[in-house]
Amino acid sequence: MKIISRDMVTDILVAGQTAAAFCESGETVIFETRDCYDDNDITEDAPMGTRGEKLENPATGPLFIEGAEPGDVLKVEIQKIELREYGVMRTSTDGGAFCHLYEEPKARRFFFSIHPETGRLGFWFEEKLWLDADPMIGVIGTAPEGDGVPAITPGPHGGNLDCRRIREGSILYLPVNVPGALLSIGDLHALMGDGEMGICGLETAGKVTVRVTALKEEEAARYGMLGEGISDDGISGDEMAGAGLTSGEAASRVFRAVRAALPLLKEGDQVMTIQSAETLDEAALLAANKMRELAAAASGMDLVNSGMAMSLLGDLAVCQIVNPLKTVRCQFPLKVLAEYGFRLP
Repeated sequence: MKIISRDMVTDILVAGQTAAAFCESGETVIFETRDCYDDNDITEDAPMGTRGEKLENPATGPLFIEGAEPGDVLKVEIQKIELREYGVMRTSTDGGAFCHLYEEPKARRFFFSIHPETGRLGFWFEEKLWLDADPMIGVIGTAPEGDGVPAITPGPHGGNLDCRRIREGSILYLPVNVPGALLSIGDLHALMGDGEMGICGLETAGKVTVRVTALKEEEAARYGMLGEGISDDGISGDEMAGAGLTSGEAASRVFRAVRAALPLLKEGDQVMTIQSAETLDEAALLAANKMRELAAAASGMDLVNSGMAMSLLGDLAVCQIVNPLKTVRCQFPLKVLAEYGFRLP
């Protein structure tokens, strides 16, 4: 199994970057990560440390996936997240929901342990409140098309999404914009609430084990994106059946809808669009509309019914309010789309 060392880090996701490692599609790779402060010595007396030449929100990579070409979808299966022995938090005087409360930044360090009664990994908060760890990935993205994007900024390529549902067992789908995709991962959190309200989660470093697979449009039918019950005469639903699509054409159409909805997350029995914009309103509208478009393409529901289904069954949630762009996710139950034969590969 390939391991990418924490020595191989970047603070910008950009095309043409020298790859830290190469792998085949379908291979499993371990990313060793630093924390978002580039492993600065964050303490009560020095809440930001001495940055010097430290990187801002460094991500390990990039990983070049052989055979991944622009137009593909990169499937990233998050198999395992391992944490170092402690995490750090800080306050801010210029970011987050509470910055107006602080005259100067402060920091705290929390060490992880196993709860003596429950056996769960977590930490003591204020020496009396036990909080279970729920590890997640803050930064995960491919190289964008065109200009590079700092690792601290989220976008259509992924990046600093700070979505707490990107955790063990989830599958993130990202765009392939450049040959090899150039995947980078970093900014682990041991625990973080939706919104990342204070300015950060419990920031830490560790190891992330992922399996990466390049999905191609010409193989969409083989992935079974529209299930086994689709006939060569087309599929149910006014829009698709009316178009007289074959099963292969319908699968290709759904693949393109998936690609247009990226970044896309599968976690538990939910599928989620994750979108970022300058304001929460803009991000929410993007996430909701991209999910509606995907649901319509996957089910064949018309404009009216797909919108109603979203209002009945969809959920919007704020991922973070502290990055250069704000991030919102929109989730929808996969079992509903499965009734129409849709599945994610």
